[in-house]
Amino acid sequence: MKVTALIVEDEPLARESLRELVDEIDWIDALGEVADGQAAIRFIDDRKPDVVFLDVELPELSGLQVLERIHHRPRVVFTTAYDRYAVSAFEFEAVDYLVKPFGRRRFRETIDRLKRRIEEQGTVISGYEGERAALGGPYLYRLYSKTGNRIVPIAVDAILRLEAADYCVEAFCADGSHLLDLTLGDLESRLDPNRFCRVHRSHIVNLDHVAEMRRYDMRRLTIRMSDGTEVVASRAGSKNLRDRMP
Repeated sequence: MKVTALIVEDEPLARESLRELVDEIDWIDALGEVADGQAAIRFIDDRKPDVVFLDVELPELSGLQVLERIHHRPRVVFTTAYDRYAVSAFEFEAVDYLVKPFGRRRFRETIDRLKRRIEEQGTVISGYEGERAALGGPYLYRLYSKTGNRIVPIAVDAILRLEAADYCVEAFCADGSHLLDLTLGDLESRLDPNRFCRVHRSHIVNLDHVAEMRRYDMRRLTIRMSDGTEVVASRAGSKNLRDRMP
């Protein structure tokens, strides 16, 4: 079977070059091309491509903002002239991050990686029989923190809570904390709402690591985490927690 793809690129020459490279892959069917973030959202949710080749800097909305807003979850290959978005890209479980200009050899490496990723998820490619599986779930299961020249993977299950810190987020785990180059808004829509709850504009807690909750005042709750730290939920956050209780 063939895998369907969308190209999201605002530069005409770059879009044409990428289309030519994609057309060389016999198991990929390019459904179309769009040049801005809003059009990308409409196309992705309407046509539901398996793969999106996504530029980061786009008119209307950035590539990262597109991923925050879509409901359908395709595999993503980022294509951009800048490497500063790499950590954020892999936090969205990107298959690869192509820095322009890239050649045919580098593109083929990405395609090989894409094929392995898809087949690991159960999608059958190139003549084998079988049922087509979903291309990844809607929720993150791993995040990445850049520390110096290292990128450190963090299992989402291990995160006790997340706290806004200036223009990034601090993820607190049992073994310490890690800075993520994202906002709480970036993360909230990509975390499983059955496990993670935003209890304050600056705090998200992992309900699996909540030790207890008690009343802080008439409308707010204090949440004690499994490591002993405490977070005072806002009124809205407290109501959200109460609504989850049987």
